[in-house]
Amino acid sequence: MEKSAKEIAYVGVTVALLIGSQFVLSAISGIEVVTVIFALYCFVFGVIRGLTVATTFSLVRCLAFGFFPQVLLLYLIYYNLFAFCVGVLGKAIKNRTLWLKIVFLTILTCTLTVGFTVLDNILNVLLFSLSPTAASVYFAQSIPTMITQLICVGVTVPLLFYPLYRAFTAVKTTLPN
Repeated sequence: MEKSAKEIAYVGVTVALLIGSQFVLSAISGIEVVTVIFALYCFVFGVIRGLTVATTFSLVRCLAFGFFPQVLLLYLIYYNLFAFCVGVLGKAIKNRTLWLKIVFLTILTCTLTVGFTVLDNILNVLLFSLSPTAASVYFAQSIPTMITQLICVGVTVPLLFYPLYRAFTAVKTTLPN
Protein backbone atom coordinates (compact mmCIF):
# COMPACT_ATOMS: atom_id res chain seq x y z
CA MET A 1 0.00 0.00 0.00
CA GLU A 2 2.84 2.42 0.83
CA LYS A 3 4.40 1.87 -2.60
CA SER A 4 1.16 2.77 -4.35
CA ALA A 5 0.59 5.90 -2.27
CA LYS A 6 4.14 7.11 -2.87
CA GLU A 7 3.90 6.53 -6.62
CA ILE A 8 0.53 8.29 -6.79
CA ALA A 9 1.94 11.22 -4.83
CA TYR A 10 4.90 11.54 -7.23
CA VAL A 11 2.55 11.45 -10.23
CA GLY A 12 0.35 14.10 -8.60
CA VAL A 13 3.26 16.38 -7.80
CA THR A 14 4.70 16.00 -11.30
CA VAL A 15 1.35 16.72 -12.95
CA ALA A 16 0.86 19.75 -10.68
CA LEU A 17 4.32 20.99 -11.63
CA LEU A 18 3.53 20.57 -15.33
CA ILE A 19 0.13 22.30 -15.05
CA GLY A 20 1.55 25.11 -12.91
CA SER A 21 4.48 25.76 -15.22
CA GLN A 22 2.18 25.71 -18.25
CA PHE A 23 -0.22 28.11 -16.55
CA VAL A 24 2.51 30.55 -15.50
CA LEU A 25 3.97 30.78 -19.02
CA SER A 26 0.71 30.47 -20.97
CA ALA A 27 0.60 34.18 -21.85
CA ILE A 28 3.88 33.97 -23.76
CA SER A 29 3.43 32.10 -27.04
CA GLY A 30 6.02 29.37 -27.56
CA ILE A 31 7.82 29.82 -24.24
CA GLU A 32 7.39 26.78 -22.02
CA VAL A 33 9.18 24.45 -19.62
CA VAL A 34 6.69 21.56 -19.76
CA THR A 35 8.87 19.84 -22.37
CA VAL A 36 12.06 19.86 -20.32
CA ILE A 37 10.34 18.88 -17.06
CA PHE A 38 8.36 16.08 -18.66
CA ALA A 39 11.31 14.92 -20.77
CA LEU A 40 13.56 14.52 -17.75
CA TYR A 41 10.79 12.79 -15.82
CA CYS A 42 10.32 10.22 -18.61
CA PHE A 43 14.07 9.94 -19.20
CA VAL A 44 14.66 9.01 -15.55
CA PHE A 45 11.44 7.20 -14.58
CA GLY A 46 10.83 5.34 -17.84
CA VAL A 47 7.99 4.61 -20.19
CA ILE A 48 5.30 3.25 -17.84
CA ARG A 49 5.52 6.04 -15.28
CA GLY A 50 5.85 8.54 -18.12
CA LEU A 51 2.64 7.26 -19.74
CA THR A 52 0.84 7.60 -16.42
CA VAL A 53 1.92 11.23 -16.04
CA ALA A 54 1.21 11.96 -19.73
CA THR A 55 -2.37 10.73 -19.55
CA THR A 56 -3.05 12.35 -16.18
CA PHE A 57 -1.57 15.67 -17.33
CA SER A 58 -3.59 15.59 -20.56
CA LEU A 59 -6.84 15.05 -18.66
CA VAL A 60 -6.23 17.34 -15.68
CA ARG A 61 -5.12 20.30 -17.81
CA CYS A 62 -8.73 20.50 -19.06
CA LEU A 63 -9.68 21.72 -15.58
CA ALA A 64 -7.19 24.59 -15.76
CA PHE A 65 -7.50 25.56 -19.41
CA GLY A 66 -10.98 24.41 -20.41
CA PHE A 67 -12.21 21.41 -22.33
CA PHE A 68 -11.53 21.48 -26.05
CA PRO A 69 -11.86 18.03 -27.66
CA GLN A 70 -9.20 18.65 -30.32
CA VAL A 71 -6.69 19.80 -27.67
CA LEU A 72 -7.47 16.83 -25.43
CA LEU A 73 -6.97 14.46 -28.36
CA LEU A 74 -3.74 16.22 -29.34
CA TYR A 75 -2.38 16.03 -25.81
CA LEU A 76 -3.39 12.40 -25.27
CA ILE A 77 -1.69 11.33 -28.49
CA TYR A 78 1.36 13.59 -28.30
CA TYR A 79 2.34 13.31 -24.64
CA ASN A 80 1.92 9.53 -24.57
CA LEU A 81 4.06 9.24 -27.71
CA PHE A 82 6.52 11.66 -26.11
CA ALA A 83 6.67 9.56 -22.91
CA PHE A 84 7.28 6.41 -24.92
CA CYS A 85 10.06 7.90 -27.08
CA VAL A 86 11.88 9.65 -24.24
CA GLY A 87 11.46 6.71 -21.85
CA VAL A 88 12.95 4.34 -24.43
CA LEU A 89 15.82 6.77 -25.07
CA GLY A 90 16.52 7.05 -21.34
CA LYS A 91 16.81 3.30 -21.03
CA ALA A 92 18.84 2.91 -24.25
CA ILE A 93 21.52 5.44 -23.28
CA LYS A 94 21.40 4.95 -19.52
CA ASN A 95 25.13 4.18 -19.25
CA ARG A 96 26.38 6.86 -21.66
CA THR A 97 28.18 10.07 -20.73
CA LEU A 98 26.25 13.06 -19.46
CA TRP A 99 27.02 15.09 -22.58
CA LEU A 100 25.80 12.36 -24.88
CA LYS A 101 22.56 12.11 -22.90
CA ILE A 102 22.07 15.86 -23.20
CA VAL A 103 22.73 15.88 -26.95
CA PHE A 104 20.43 12.95 -27.71
CA LEU A 105 17.64 14.24 -25.48
CA THR A 106 17.88 17.73 -26.99
CA ILE A 107 17.69 16.36 -30.52
CA LEU A 108 14.75 14.11 -29.63
CA THR A 109 12.78 16.82 -27.80
CA CYS A 110 13.31 19.29 -30.65
CA THR A 111 12.12 16.67 -33.14
CA LEU A 112 9.08 15.91 -30.99
CA THR A 113 8.34 19.65 -30.70
CA VAL A 114 8.08 19.86 -34.49
CA GLY A 115 5.92 16.74 -34.37
CA PHE A 116 3.56 18.47 -31.92
CA THR A 117 2.91 21.28 -34.38
CA VAL A 118 2.50 18.90 -37.32
CA LEU A 119 0.10 16.70 -35.34
CA ASP A 120 -1.86 19.76 -34.21
CA ASN A 121 -2.16 20.92 -37.83
CA ILE A 122 -3.29 17.49 -39.05
CA LEU A 123 -5.84 17.01 -36.26
CA ASN A 124 -7.38 20.45 -36.76
CA VAL A 125 -7.60 20.01 -40.52
CA LEU A 126 -9.32 16.63 -40.06
CA LEU A 127 -11.58 17.52 -37.13
CA PHE A 128 -12.77 20.82 -38.56
CA SER A 129 -12.75 19.78 -42.24
CA LEU A 130 -10.67 22.79 -43.19
CA SER A 131 -10.39 23.68 -46.84
CA PRO A 132 -6.94 23.48 -48.42
CA THR A 133 -6.63 27.27 -48.21
CA ALA A 134 -7.68 27.38 -44.55
CA ALA A 135 -5.36 24.45 -43.77
CA SER A 136 -2.36 26.20 -45.32
CA VAL A 137 -3.18 29.43 -43.42
CA TYR A 138 -3.51 27.45 -40.18
CA PHE A 139 -0.18 25.75 -40.81
CA ALA A 140 1.56 29.02 -41.74
CA GLN A 141 0.36 30.78 -38.60
CA SER A 142 1.71 27.94 -36.43
CA ILE A 143 5.28 28.29 -37.72
CA PRO A 144 6.36 31.31 -35.61
CA THR A 145 5.19 29.63 -32.40
CA MET A 146 6.90 26.39 -33.41
CA ILE A 147 10.17 28.24 -34.04
CA THR A 148 9.93 29.94 -30.65
CA GLN A 149 9.23 26.57 -29.01
CA LEU A 150 12.19 24.97 -30.81
CA ILE A 151 14.52 27.69 -29.56
CA CYS A 152 13.07 27.39 -26.06
CA VAL A 153 13.45 23.59 -26.02
CA GLY A 154 16.92 23.82 -27.58
CA VAL A 155 18.00 26.09 -24.72
CA THR A 156 16.09 24.69 -21.72
CA VAL A 157 16.84 21.00 -22.24
CA PRO A 158 20.65 21.35 -22.16
CA LEU A 159 20.49 24.09 -19.53
CA LEU A 160 18.18 22.28 -17.10
CA PHE A 161 19.16 18.69 -17.88
CA TYR A 162 21.67 18.24 -15.06
CA PRO A 163 19.68 19.75 -12.15
CA LEU A 164 16.44 18.02 -13.16
CA TYR A 165 18.24 14.75 -13.86
CA ARG A 166 19.79 14.83 -10.39
CA ALA A 167 16.51 15.75 -8.72
CA PHE A 168 14.48 13.06 -10.48
CA THR A 169 17.21 10.45 -9.96
CA ALA A 170 17.24 11.23 -6.23
CA VAL A 171 13.45 10.86 -6.09
CA LYS A 172 13.55 7.62 -8.10
CA THR A 173 15.86 6.01 -5.52
CA THR A 174 12.99 6.20 -3.01
CA LEU A 175 10.74 4.05 -5.22
CA PRO A 176 10.89 0.31 -5.68
CA ASN A 177 11.86 -0.91 -9.15
